[in-house]
Amino acid sequence: MTNQTGTRATTGTLIVKGTVALIAALLLFAPFLFQDVRSLEVAARICIFIVLVASFDLLIGYTGIVSFAHTMFFGFGAYGAAILLKQMGPGWTPVLLGAVAGVAVSIVFAVAIGLLSLRVKAIFFAMITLAAASVVLVLASQLSHLTGGEDGITYKAPDLFKPATKLLTDADGKVLKVFGVRMNGKLAAYYFVFASCLVLFLVMLRFTVSPVGTVLKAIRENEARAEAIGYRVVAYRTFVFCLSAAIASLAGTVYAVWLKYTGPDTALSFAIMIDILLMVVIGGMGTMWGAVIGAVLLTLAQYYLRDLMGAASAALEGVPILPELTAPDRWLFWLGIIFILLVYFFPKGIAGTAMEKGARS
Repeated sequence: MTNQTGTRATTGTLIVKGTVALIAALLLFAPFLFQDVRSLEVAARICIFIVLVASFDLLIGYTGIVSFAHTMFFGFGAYGAAILLKQMGPGWTPVLLGAVAGVAVSIVFAVAIGLLSLRVKAIFFAMITLAAASVVLVLASQLSHLTGGEDGITYKAPDLFKPATKLLTDADGKVLKVFGVRMNGKLAAYYFVFASCLVLFLVMLRFTVSPVGTVLKAIRENEARAEAIGYRVVAYRTFVFCLSAAIASLAGTVYAVWLKYTGPDTALSFAIMIDILLMVVIGGMGTMWGAVIGAVLLTLAQYYLRDLMGAASAALEGVPILPELTAPDRWLFWLGIIFILLVYFFPKGIAGTAMEKGARS
């Protein structure tokens, strides 16, 4: 009986892990599989949001901490790199200094918020983090001499990532093409994003199966019991809050280097926080694999659902009502319907429900 149950549980887990492995392979070869500019932008955004969602899941899924300040830490990393790249010029020194500065500021804020607020009930802590994020967003908009205000900051990335940079050349000295893809700085920039996000994701994955990760799960399940057996709950929760903030900050730095623009809408907007929450719910809380699935599905829907609806509307032309219902302008309505259906049929997220059904089937 035990072996049978273990096999069933393994089947569900293997299906999810196999899906994640397929997604990783597609992202690895994205420049060669999808050679238009838009697809590469989507692939890079997916990489960034996988890390961002996974770092948020460390809080809400593994520790039970509800925070609305995650985009604030993301913004610290992005603005850290952006400000220094603008002032010091393109190079690796401003990127590294910006990353360190963003992480340092994020940890300071995380410690302050954690020590002051993690003793209160979940809803009050969530409101405190929301207030802190709102204050930072207002400051970023008002300190225009430093942050560029509402217009944001435009800057140049390191020379390696310039489209004119030749990574490989042919006999004539021209940029070499491999399977139709130019070996230039744009390709280097994408693989910088992919490699950075892969390392950050693997660090979080290793952390969740460490002894500290096990303690965090115990705190999530029964905080009073964990404290009764000797664990300092506030210290552990503050630590994971700082770790999550640092990783989100590093993701912001990577995104800033890729985008070559940082502003309130790209780094600090509350809409980003909503996206993160939706991705966590779609993928499944308490599993790193769910972060990958949720980030991929929502990002693809945001970029391509409108196009699919436009094609459907054109195909249904002449049919009463349906062309209007499938008009591209109504893509948010259908995205909401899809989200409701996903929550109904996958109450623990796609990854969580699949793993649970695999154990019961």
